[in-house]
Amino acid sequence: RIFIIWAISSWFRRGPAPQEQSSAGGTPRAPSRNLFPKDTLMDLYVYISEHEHFTDFNVSSALFWQKRDLVYGDWTSGENADGCYEHSGEVDISQSVQQNGSIYIHVYFTKSGFHPDPRQKNLYRRLATVHTSRMINKYKRRRFQKTKNLLTGETEADPEMIKAIGSSFWDLAEDYGPVEVISHWHPNLTINMVDDHTPWVKGSVPPPLDQYVKFDAVSGDYYPILYFNDYWNLQKDYFPINETLRRLPFRLSFCPLSLWRWQLYAAQSTKSPWNFLGEDLYEQSDEEQDSVKVALLETNPYLLALTIVVSIVHSVFEFLAFKNDIQFWNSRQSLEGLSVRSVFFGVFQSLVVLLYILDNETNFVVQVSVFIGLLIDLWKITKVMDVRLDRENKVGGVLPRVTFKDKSTYVESSTKVYDDMAFRYLSWILFPLLGCYAVYSLLYLEHKGWYSWVLSMLYGFLLTFGFITMTPQLFINYKLKSVAHLPWRMLTYKALNTFIDDLFAFVIKMPMMYRIGCLRD
Repeated sequence: RIFIIWAISSWFRRGPAPQEQSSAGGTPRAPSRNLFPKDTLMDLYVYISEHEHFTDFNVSSALFWQKRDLVYGDWTSGENADGCYEHSGEVDISQSVQQNGSIYIHVYFTKSGFHPDPRQKNLYRRLATVHTSRMINKYKRRRFQKTKNLLTGETEADPEMIKAIGSSFWDLAEDYGPVEVISHWHPNLTINMVDDHTPWVKGSVPPPLDQYVKFDAVSGDYYPILYFNDYWNLQKDYFPINETLRRLPFRLSFCPLSLWRWQLYAAQSTKSPWNFLGEDLYEQSDEEQDSVKVALLETNPYLLALTIVVSIVHSVFEFLAFKNDIQFWNSRQSLEGLSVRSVFFGVFQSLVVLLYILDNETNFVVQVSVFIGLLIDLWKITKVMDVRLDRENKVGGVLPRVTFKDKSTYVESSTKVYDDMAFRYLSWILFPLLGCYAVYSLLYLEHKGWYSWVLSMLYGFLLTFGFITMTPQLFINYKLKSVAHLPWRMLTYKALNTFIDDLFAFVIKMPMMYRIGCLRD
Protein backbone atom coordinates (compact mmCIF):
# COMPACT_ATOMS: atom_id res chain seq x y z
CA ARG A 1 0.00 0.00 0.00
CA ILE A 2 2.87 2.37 0.84
CA PHE A 3 4.44 1.66 -2.55
CA ILE A 4 1.17 2.24 -4.44
CA ILE A 5 0.49 5.55 -2.68
CA TRP A 6 4.09 6.63 -3.26
CA ALA A 7 3.79 5.85 -6.99
CA ILE A 8 0.50 7.73 -7.35
CA SER A 9 1.75 10.66 -5.28
CA SER A 10 4.94 10.88 -7.34
CA TRP A 11 2.89 11.00 -10.53
CA PHE A 12 0.66 13.85 -9.35
CA ARG A 13 3.54 15.76 -7.78
CA ARG A 14 5.43 15.62 -11.03
CA GLY A 15 5.99 19.20 -12.17
CA PRO A 16 7.65 20.62 -15.27
CA ALA A 17 11.04 19.21 -16.17
CA PRO A 18 13.73 20.97 -14.12
CA GLN A 19 15.96 23.33 -15.98
CA GLU A 20 19.53 22.26 -16.45
CA GLN A 21 21.49 23.51 -13.48
CA SER A 22 24.52 25.52 -14.44
CA SER A 23 27.28 27.20 -12.53
CA ALA A 24 28.02 30.90 -12.69
CA GLY A 25 30.25 30.31 -15.69
CA GLY A 26 27.50 28.62 -17.68
CA THR A 27 28.89 25.09 -17.42
CA PRO A 28 26.62 22.33 -16.10
CA ARG A 29 26.95 21.51 -12.39
CA ALA A 30 29.03 18.43 -11.67
CA PRO A 31 27.45 15.59 -9.68
CA SER A 32 28.26 15.78 -5.99
CA ARG A 33 29.40 13.06 -3.62
CA ASN A 34 28.58 12.00 -0.09
CA LEU A 35 30.85 13.69 2.45
CA PHE A 36 30.87 10.45 4.48
CA PRO A 37 32.26 7.60 2.33
CA LYS A 38 30.98 4.10 2.96
CA ASP A 39 32.39 2.39 6.09
CA THR A 40 33.26 5.74 7.67
CA LEU A 41 33.66 5.50 11.45
CA MET A 42 31.22 7.86 13.18
CA ASP A 43 30.23 9.06 16.64
CA LEU A 44 26.59 9.75 17.54
CA TYR A 45 25.53 12.55 19.90
CA VAL A 46 21.86 13.04 20.83
CA TYR A 47 20.81 16.08 22.86
CA ILE A 48 17.36 16.93 24.26
CA SER A 49 16.55 20.60 24.68
CA GLU A 50 13.66 23.04 24.92
CA HIS A 51 15.39 25.29 22.40
CA GLU A 52 15.08 24.92 18.65
CA HIS A 53 18.67 26.10 18.16
CA PHE A 54 21.04 24.14 20.39
CA THR A 55 24.21 25.54 21.98
CA ASP A 56 24.31 23.88 25.43
CA PHE A 57 26.99 21.30 24.61
CA ASN A 58 28.56 21.78 28.05
CA VAL A 59 25.33 20.90 29.91
CA SER A 60 25.74 17.23 30.74
CA SER A 61 22.02 16.70 31.43
CA ALA A 62 21.22 17.69 27.84
CA LEU A 63 23.18 14.72 26.41
CA PHE A 64 20.70 11.85 26.14
CA TRP A 65 22.75 9.34 24.15
CA GLN A 66 26.31 9.01 22.93
CA LYS A 67 27.47 6.12 20.77
CA ARG A 68 31.01 5.85 19.42
CA ASP A 69 32.56 4.02 16.48
CA LEU A 70 29.44 3.42 14.41
CA VAL A 71 30.12 2.33 10.84
CA TYR A 72 28.31 4.11 8.00
CA GLY A 73 26.48 1.54 5.88
CA ASP A 74 26.89 -1.30 8.40
CA TRP A 75 23.91 -3.69 8.22
CA THR A 76 25.29 -6.55 10.34
CA SER A 77 26.24 -5.11 13.75
CA GLY A 78 24.00 -4.45 16.73
CA GLU A 79 22.16 -6.74 19.13
CA ASN A 80 20.05 -8.29 16.38
CA ALA A 81 22.75 -8.21 13.68
CA ASP A 82 20.73 -5.73 11.60
CA GLY A 83 22.83 -2.61 12.13
CA CYS A 84 20.40 -1.18 14.71
CA TYR A 85 21.14 0.14 18.19
CA GLU A 86 18.74 1.21 20.93
CA HIS A 87 18.93 3.41 23.99
CA SER A 88 16.22 3.91 26.60
CA GLY A 89 15.98 6.54 29.29
CA GLU A 90 13.85 9.27 30.78
CA VAL A 91 13.66 12.93 29.82
CA ASP A 92 13.29 15.49 32.60
CA ILE A 93 10.81 18.20 31.66
CA SER A 94 10.34 21.69 33.03
CA GLN A 95 7.15 23.49 33.96
CA SER A 96 7.16 25.14 30.54
CA VAL A 97 6.92 21.76 28.78
CA GLN A 98 4.22 20.65 31.22
CA GLN A 99 2.18 23.67 30.16
CA ASN A 100 2.19 22.95 26.41
CA GLY A 101 5.78 24.01 25.76
CA SER A 102 7.91 22.42 23.03
CA ILE A 103 10.81 20.01 23.36
CA TYR A 104 13.39 19.27 20.65
CA ILE A 105 15.84 16.53 19.78
CA HIS A 106 19.21 17.46 18.24
CA VAL A 107 21.16 14.68 16.53
CA TYR A 108 24.81 15.03 15.51
CA PHE A 109 26.96 12.55 13.62
CA THR A 110 30.66 13.29 13.46
CA LYS A 111 33.54 11.38 12.00
CA SER A 112 35.32 9.54 14.80
CA GLY A 113 37.56 11.77 16.86
CA PHE A 114 35.62 14.99 16.22
CA HIS A 115 33.08 16.85 18.38
CA PRO A 116 29.86 18.65 17.33
CA ASP A 117 30.56 21.79 19.41
CA PRO A 118 31.85 24.55 17.05
CA ARG A 119 33.51 26.27 20.01
CA GLN A 120 36.00 23.42 20.36
CA LYS A 121 38.21 24.56 17.52
CA ASN A 122 40.63 21.62 17.69
CA LEU A 123 37.90 18.96 17.61
CA TYR A 124 35.28 20.51 15.33
CA ARG A 125 35.23 20.21 11.53
CA ARG A 126 32.33 21.52 9.47
CA LEU A 127 32.61 18.86 6.76
CA ALA A 128 32.95 16.12 9.39
CA THR A 129 29.70 16.99 11.19
CA VAL A 130 26.11 16.39 10.11
CA HIS A 131 23.24 17.74 12.21
CA THR A 132 19.46 17.55 12.18
CA SER A 133 16.74 18.36 14.69
CA ARG A 134 12.99 18.29 15.15
CA MET A 135 10.29 18.89 17.72
CA ILE A 136 9.50 15.55 19.35
CA ASN A 137 6.28 16.43 21.14
CA LYS A 138 3.17 16.56 18.98
CA TYR A 139 0.35 19.05 19.30
CA LYS A 140 -3.01 17.39 18.80
CA ARG A 141 -6.46 18.89 18.74
CA ARG A 142 -8.80 17.55 21.35
CA ARG A 143 -12.29 18.18 20.06
CA PHE A 144 -15.24 17.87 22.41
CA GLN A 145 -18.55 16.75 20.95
CA LYS A 146 -21.04 19.35 22.10
CA THR A 147 -24.50 17.81 22.40
CA LYS A 148 -27.46 18.55 24.62
CA ASN A 149 -31.10 17.75 25.16
CA LEU A 150 -32.89 20.28 22.98
CA LEU A 151 -35.85 20.61 25.38
CA THR A 152 -34.04 20.92 28.71
CA GLY A 153 -30.64 22.16 27.53
CA GLU A 154 -28.91 19.61 29.78
CA THR A 155 -25.90 17.56 28.68
CA GLU A 156 -24.25 14.38 29.88
CA ALA A 157 -20.78 15.87 29.34
CA ASP A 158 -18.48 15.67 32.34
CA PRO A 159 -18.98 18.83 34.49
CA GLU A 160 -15.28 18.79 35.41
CA MET A 161 -14.36 18.85 31.72
CA ILE A 162 -16.68 21.82 31.07
CA LYS A 163 -15.22 23.60 34.11
CA ALA A 164 -11.65 22.98 32.90
CA ILE A 165 -12.43 24.38 29.45
CA GLY A 166 -14.53 27.25 30.71
CA SER A 167 -18.30 27.32 30.73
CA SER A 168 -18.48 30.53 28.69
CA PHE A 169 -16.17 29.06 26.02
CA TRP A 170 -18.23 25.87 26.00
CA ASP A 171 -21.49 27.78 25.50
CA LEU A 172 -20.09 29.91 22.67
CA ALA A 173 -18.42 26.99 20.89
CA GLU A 174 -19.59 25.67 17.55
CA ASP A 175 -21.75 22.60 17.13
CA TYR A 176 -18.72 20.35 17.17
CA GLY A 177 -17.69 21.73 20.54
CA PRO A 178 -14.60 23.62 21.67
CA VAL A 179 -11.16 22.62 20.47
CA GLU A 180 -8.26 22.33 22.89
CA VAL A 181 -4.68 21.99 21.63
CA ILE A 182 -2.68 19.68 23.90
CA SER A 183 0.96 18.61 23.71
CA HIS A 184 1.36 14.82 23.38
CA TRP A 185 4.31 12.47 23.74
CA HIS A 186 5.25 9.20 22.11
CA PRO A 187 7.95 7.14 23.83
CA ASN A 188 9.54 5.79 20.62
CA LEU A 189 11.53 7.41 17.82
CA THR A 190 13.89 6.01 15.19
CA ILE A 191 16.86 7.83 13.68
CA ASN A 192 17.61 6.56 10.19
CA MET A 193 20.79 7.28 8.26
CA VAL A 194 20.16 6.58 4.59
CA ASP A 195 22.78 4.30 3.07
CA ASP A 196 23.03 6.24 -0.17
CA HIS A 197 25.89 7.46 -2.34
CA THR A 198 23.90 8.74 -5.32
CA PRO A 199 25.73 11.52 -7.20
CA TRP A 200 22.98 14.08 -6.54
CA VAL A 201 23.08 17.36 -8.46
CA LYS A 202 22.16 20.43 -6.44
CA GLY A 203 18.84 21.83 -7.63
CA SER A 204 17.83 18.61 -9.38
CA VAL A 205 16.84 16.45 -6.41
CA PRO A 206 13.15 15.52 -6.92
CA PRO A 207 10.58 16.37 -4.26
CA PRO A 208 9.95 15.39 -1.54
CA LEU A 209 13.55 14.15 -1.23
CA ASP A 210 15.03 17.60 -1.82
CA GLN A 211 14.09 18.78 1.69
CA TYR A 212 16.31 16.10 3.23
CA VAL A 213 19.42 16.31 1.00
CA LYS A 214 21.65 19.10 2.36
CA PHE A 215 24.55 20.37 0.28
CA ASP A 216 27.66 22.09 1.57
CA ALA A 217 27.79 25.63 0.22
CA VAL A 218 31.57 25.58 -0.32
CA SER A 219 32.44 22.12 -1.58
CA GLY A 220 29.09 21.40 -3.28
CA ASP A 221 29.02 17.88 -1.81
CA TYR A 222 26.12 16.65 0.33
CA TYR A 223 25.92 15.44 3.90
CA PRO A 224 24.63 11.98 4.84
CA ILE A 225 20.84 11.95 4.83
CA LEU A 226 19.27 11.77 8.29
CA TYR A 227 15.59 10.94 8.69
CA PHE A 228 13.41 10.84 11.81
CA ASN A 229 11.13 7.87 11.29
CA ASP A 230 7.90 7.82 13.30
CA TYR A 231 5.68 6.23 10.65
CA TRP A 232 4.87 3.21 12.81
CA ASN A 233 4.09 5.29 15.90
CA LEU A 234 0.38 4.68 16.43
CA GLN A 235 -1.83 7.55 17.58
CA LYS A 236 -3.28 5.44 20.38
CA ASP A 237 0.18 5.25 21.98
CA TYR A 238 0.48 9.04 22.35
CA PHE A 239 -0.35 10.42 25.78
CA PRO A 240 -0.87 14.04 26.88
CA ILE A 241 1.86 15.96 28.68
CA ASN A 242 0.49 17.67 31.79
CA GLU A 243 1.58 18.98 35.17
CA THR A 244 1.47 15.53 36.78
CA LEU A 245 4.43 14.33 34.70
CA ARG A 246 7.99 15.09 35.76
CA ARG A 247 9.77 12.68 33.44
CA LEU A 248 8.95 11.23 30.05
CA PRO A 249 10.03 7.73 28.94
CA PHE A 250 11.98 7.75 25.71
CA ARG A 251 13.39 4.90 23.64
CA LEU A 252 15.61 5.96 20.79
CA SER A 253 16.74 3.69 17.96
CA PHE A 254 19.38 4.12 15.28
CA CYS A 255 19.12 2.06 12.08
CA PRO A 256 20.47 2.24 8.55
CA LEU A 257 17.87 2.74 5.82
CA SER A 258 17.97 1.88 2.13
CA LEU A 259 17.26 4.51 -0.51
CA TRP A 260 14.03 3.00 -1.84
CA ARG A 261 12.50 2.54 1.63
CA TRP A 262 13.43 6.10 2.52
CA GLN A 263 11.64 7.31 -0.63
CA LEU A 264 8.47 5.49 0.47
CA TYR A 265 8.58 6.95 3.97
CA ALA A 266 9.35 10.45 2.68
CA ALA A 267 6.40 10.28 0.28
CA GLN A 268 4.08 9.19 3.10
CA SER A 269 5.20 12.00 5.40
CA THR A 270 4.50 14.62 2.72
CA LYS A 271 1.09 16.25 2.35
CA SER A 272 -1.19 14.61 -0.15
CA PRO A 273 -1.31 16.09 -3.69
CA TRP A 274 -5.12 15.93 -3.47
CA ASN A 275 -5.20 18.91 -1.10
CA PHE A 276 -6.93 21.00 -3.75
CA LEU A 277 -10.06 19.08 -2.70
CA GLY A 278 -9.79 20.56 0.78
CA GLU A 279 -7.64 20.04 3.83
CA ASP A 280 -9.73 17.27 5.37
CA LEU A 281 -11.54 15.97 2.30
CA TYR A 282 -9.07 13.43 0.98
CA GLU A 283 -6.52 13.31 3.77
CA GLN A 284 -7.00 10.36 6.07
CA SER A 285 -7.52 11.12 9.72
CA ASP A 286 -5.03 9.86 12.29
CA GLU A 287 -7.46 7.12 13.31
CA GLU A 288 -7.88 5.91 9.72
CA GLN A 289 -4.12 5.84 9.19
CA ASP A 290 -3.73 3.91 12.43
CA SER A 291 -6.26 1.29 11.31
CA VAL A 292 -4.23 0.65 8.16
CA LYS A 293 -0.95 0.41 10.10
CA VAL A 294 -2.45 -1.94 12.67
CA ALA A 295 -3.77 -4.11 9.85
CA LEU A 296 -0.31 -4.26 8.27
CA LEU A 297 1.38 -5.01 11.60
CA GLU A 298 -1.04 -7.43 13.23
CA THR A 299 -3.19 -9.03 10.55
CA ASN A 300 -2.37 -12.44 9.17
CA PRO A 301 -0.90 -11.97 5.66
CA TYR A 302 -3.46 -14.34 4.13
CA LEU A 303 -6.33 -12.50 5.81
CA LEU A 304 -4.85 -9.18 4.70
CA ALA A 305 -4.67 -10.41 1.11
CA LEU A 306 -8.27 -11.63 1.37
CA THR A 307 -9.34 -8.22 2.67
CA ILE A 308 -7.71 -6.48 -0.28
CA VAL A 309 -9.36 -8.85 -2.77
CA VAL A 310 -12.77 -8.49 -1.13
CA SER A 311 -12.43 -4.70 -1.13
CA ILE A 312 -11.72 -4.74 -4.86
CA VAL A 313 -14.65 -7.09 -5.47
CA HIS A 314 -16.91 -4.77 -3.46
CA SER A 315 -15.91 -1.82 -5.63
CA VAL A 316 -16.53 -3.84 -8.80
CA PHE A 317 -19.94 -5.00 -7.58
CA GLU A 318 -20.92 -1.46 -6.62
CA PHE A 319 -19.92 -0.19 -10.05
CA LEU A 320 -21.84 -3.01 -11.77
CA ALA A 321 -24.90 -2.31 -9.60
CA PHE A 322 -24.85 1.35 -10.63
CA LYS A 323 -24.26 0.39 -14.27
CA ASN A 324 -27.08 -2.16 -14.46
CA ASP A 325 -29.46 0.11 -12.57
CA ILE A 326 -28.87 2.86 -15.13
CA GLN A 327 -29.20 0.44 -18.05
CA PHE A 328 -32.45 -0.99 -16.67
CA TRP A 329 -34.18 2.36 -16.28
CA ASN A 330 -32.71 3.80 -19.47
CA SER A 331 -34.08 0.96 -21.61
CA ARG A 332 -37.40 0.65 -19.77
CA GLN A 333 -40.33 1.48 -22.05
CA SER A 334 -43.20 0.41 -19.80
CA LEU A 335 -43.67 1.13 -16.09
CA GLU A 336 -46.07 -1.74 -15.55
CA GLY A 337 -45.22 -3.55 -12.34
CA LEU A 338 -42.90 -0.83 -11.00
CA SER A 339 -43.70 1.46 -8.06
CA VAL A 340 -43.19 5.07 -9.14
CA ARG A 341 -43.82 6.39 -5.65
CA SER A 342 -40.99 4.19 -4.36
CA VAL A 343 -38.62 6.02 -6.72
CA PHE A 344 -39.52 9.36 -5.11
CA PHE A 345 -39.21 7.83 -1.65
CA GLY A 346 -35.78 6.50 -2.66
CA VAL A 347 -34.66 10.04 -3.55
CA PHE A 348 -35.83 11.29 -0.16
CA GLN A 349 -34.08 8.41 1.61
CA SER A 350 -30.79 8.93 -0.28
CA LEU A 351 -30.88 12.67 0.47
CA VAL A 352 -31.40 12.05 4.20
CA VAL A 353 -28.56 9.51 4.27
CA LEU A 354 -26.18 11.89 2.47
CA LEU A 355 -26.96 14.83 4.76
CA TYR A 356 -26.62 12.62 7.82
CA ILE A 357 -23.19 11.21 6.95
CA LEU A 358 -21.97 14.69 6.00
CA ASP A 359 -23.15 15.98 9.38
CA ASN A 360 -21.23 13.16 11.10
CA GLU A 361 -17.97 13.50 9.09
CA THR A 362 -18.07 10.02 7.62
CA ASN A 363 -15.34 8.45 5.49
CA PHE A 364 -14.96 10.28 2.14
CA VAL A 365 -15.37 7.06 0.13
CA VAL A 366 -18.76 6.44 1.76
CA GLN A 367 -19.82 10.02 1.00
CA VAL A 368 -18.95 9.66 -2.69
CA SER A 369 -20.81 6.36 -2.97
CA VAL A 370 -23.99 7.78 -1.40
CA PHE A 371 -23.77 10.95 -3.53
CA ILE A 372 -23.55 8.93 -6.75
CA GLY A 373 -26.55 6.88 -5.62
CA LEU A 374 -28.52 10.09 -5.03
CA LEU A 375 -27.71 11.37 -8.52
CA ILE A 376 -28.93 8.10 -10.03
CA ASP A 377 -32.15 8.27 -7.99
CA LEU A 378 -32.75 11.83 -9.20
CA TRP A 379 -32.16 10.72 -12.79
CA LYS A 380 -34.71 7.92 -12.36
CA ILE A 381 -37.44 10.52 -11.83
CA THR A 382 -37.04 11.60 -15.45
CA LYS A 383 -37.62 7.98 -16.49
CA VAL A 384 -40.76 7.31 -14.45
CA MET A 385 -42.43 10.69 -15.03
CA ASP A 386 -42.64 13.35 -17.72
CA VAL A 387 -40.60 16.24 -16.34
CA ARG A 388 -41.04 19.58 -18.10
CA LEU A 389 -40.11 23.20 -17.51
CA ASP A 390 -43.10 25.56 -17.45
CA ARG A 391 -41.64 28.83 -18.69
CA GLU A 392 -44.97 30.65 -18.61
CA ASN A 393 -45.68 30.23 -14.87
CA LYS A 394 -42.27 31.08 -13.41
CA VAL A 395 -41.37 30.85 -9.73
CA GLY A 396 -41.07 34.40 -8.43
CA GLY A 397 -41.26 35.57 -12.01
CA VAL A 398 -37.65 34.46 -12.61
CA LEU A 399 -37.13 30.68 -12.52
CA PRO A 400 -39.09 28.24 -14.73
CA ARG A 401 -41.47 26.01 -12.80
CA VAL A 402 -40.73 22.25 -12.88
CA THR A 403 -43.84 20.15 -13.58
CA PHE A 404 -44.27 16.41 -13.12
CA LYS A 405 -46.80 14.27 -14.95
CA ASP A 406 -47.36 10.51 -14.80
CA LYS A 407 -46.38 8.60 -17.93
CA SER A 408 -49.19 7.04 -19.93
CA THR A 409 -47.84 3.50 -19.45
CA TYR A 410 -48.18 4.02 -15.71
CA VAL A 411 -51.59 5.72 -15.68
CA GLU A 412 -53.23 3.24 -18.05
CA SER A 413 -52.05 0.16 -16.13
CA SER A 414 -53.30 -1.39 -12.92
CA THR A 415 -49.89 -0.64 -11.39
CA LYS A 416 -50.91 2.92 -10.44
CA VAL A 417 -54.00 1.64 -8.61
CA TYR A 418 -51.96 -0.87 -6.64
CA ASP A 419 -49.20 1.70 -5.99
CA ASP A 420 -51.67 4.27 -4.60
CA MET A 421 -53.36 1.59 -2.52
CA ALA A 422 -50.06 0.35 -1.08
CA PHE A 423 -48.86 3.82 -0.08
CA ARG A 424 -52.23 4.62 1.48
CA TYR A 425 -51.98 1.54 3.66
CA LEU A 426 -48.33 2.30 4.32
CA SER A 427 -49.07 5.82 5.57
CA TRP A 428 -51.37 4.41 8.27
CA ILE A 429 -48.32 2.71 9.81
CA LEU A 430 -45.51 5.00 8.73
CA PHE A 431 -46.63 8.39 10.06
CA PRO A 432 -47.64 7.25 13.58
CA LEU A 433 -44.31 5.43 13.92
CA LEU A 434 -42.46 8.53 12.68
CA GLY A 435 -44.24 10.71 15.23
CA CYS A 436 -43.47 8.31 18.08
CA TYR A 437 -39.80 8.05 17.10
CA ALA A 438 -39.51 11.86 16.82
CA VAL A 439 -40.91 12.32 20.34
CA TYR A 440 -38.60 9.62 21.73
CA SER A 441 -35.54 11.16 20.05
CA LEU A 442 -36.42 14.63 21.34
CA LEU A 443 -37.06 13.53 24.92
CA TYR A 444 -34.28 11.03 25.56
CA LEU A 445 -31.41 11.70 23.13
CA GLU A 446 -28.86 14.51 22.89
CA HIS A 447 -28.19 16.41 19.67
CA LYS A 448 -25.90 19.15 18.40
CA GLY A 449 -28.87 21.25 17.28
CA TRP A 450 -32.28 21.16 15.68
CA TYR A 451 -30.81 20.44 12.24
CA SER A 452 -28.91 17.44 13.59
CA TRP A 453 -32.06 16.30 15.42
CA VAL A 454 -34.12 16.33 12.23
CA LEU A 455 -31.44 14.40 10.34
CA SER A 456 -30.77 11.84 13.07
CA MET A 457 -34.51 11.39 13.67
CA LEU A 458 -35.28 10.81 9.99
CA TYR A 459 -32.21 8.63 9.49
CA GLY A 460 -32.83 6.57 12.61
CA PHE A 461 -36.44 6.10 11.56
CA LEU A 462 -35.43 5.00 8.05
CA LEU A 463 -32.98 2.47 9.48
CA THR A 464 -35.43 1.14 12.04
CA PHE A 465 -38.51 0.97 9.83
CA GLY A 466 -36.93 1.26 6.39
CA PHE A 467 -38.01 -2.24 5.43
CA ILE A 468 -41.62 -0.98 5.47
CA THR A 469 -40.87 1.19 2.44
CA MET A 470 -40.38 -1.98 0.40
CA THR A 471 -44.02 -2.98 0.88
CA PRO A 472 -45.46 -0.99 -2.10
CA GLN A 473 -43.27 -2.91 -4.57
CA LEU A 474 -43.98 -6.18 -2.73
CA PHE A 475 -47.69 -5.40 -2.82
CA ILE A 476 -47.55 -4.78 -6.58
CA ASN A 477 -45.58 -8.02 -7.09
CA TYR A 478 -48.21 -9.91 -5.10
CA LYS A 479 -51.11 -8.43 -7.06
CA LEU A 480 -49.46 -9.05 -10.45
CA LYS A 481 -48.23 -12.52 -9.41
CA SER A 482 -44.89 -11.71 -11.10
CA VAL A 483 -41.39 -10.38 -10.41
CA ALA A 484 -40.15 -10.43 -14.01
CA HIS A 485 -40.35 -6.63 -14.18
CA LEU A 486 -37.66 -6.08 -11.52
CA PRO A 487 -33.98 -5.13 -12.20
CA TRP A 488 -32.58 -8.49 -11.13
CA ARG A 489 -28.96 -7.90 -12.08
CA MET A 490 -28.79 -4.73 -10.02
CA LEU A 491 -30.53 -6.42 -7.08
CA THR A 492 -28.08 -9.34 -7.26
CA TYR A 493 -25.03 -7.07 -7.07
CA LYS A 494 -26.65 -5.10 -4.24
CA ALA A 495 -27.30 -8.33 -2.33
CA LEU A 496 -23.70 -9.48 -2.73
CA ASN A 497 -22.42 -6.11 -1.55
CA THR A 498 -24.66 -6.31 1.51
CA PHE A 499 -22.70 -9.33 2.75
CA ILE A 500 -19.43 -7.46 2.18
CA ASP A 501 -20.82 -4.41 3.99
CA ASP A 502 -21.56 -6.63 6.97
CA LEU A 503 -17.89 -7.60 7.12
CA PHE A 504 -16.54 -4.06 6.82
CA ALA A 505 -19.22 -2.18 8.77
CA PHE A 506 -17.02 -2.14 11.88
CA VAL A 507 -13.73 -1.49 10.05
CA ILE A 508 -14.43 1.67 8.03
CA LYS A 509 -15.15 4.84 9.99
CA MET A 510 -18.89 5.56 9.80
CA PRO A 511 -21.72 6.49 12.18
CA MET A 512 -23.10 3.68 14.33
CA MET A 513 -26.57 4.05 12.79
CA TYR A 514 -25.10 3.52 9.31
CA ARG A 515 -23.40 0.34 10.55
CA ILE A 516 -26.70 -0.92 11.93
CA GLY A 517 -28.25 -0.19 8.54
CA CYS A 518 -25.65 -2.38 6.82
CA LEU A 519 -26.48 -5.26 9.16
CA ARG A 520 -30.24 -4.70 8.77
CA ASP A 521 -30.09 -4.85 4.95
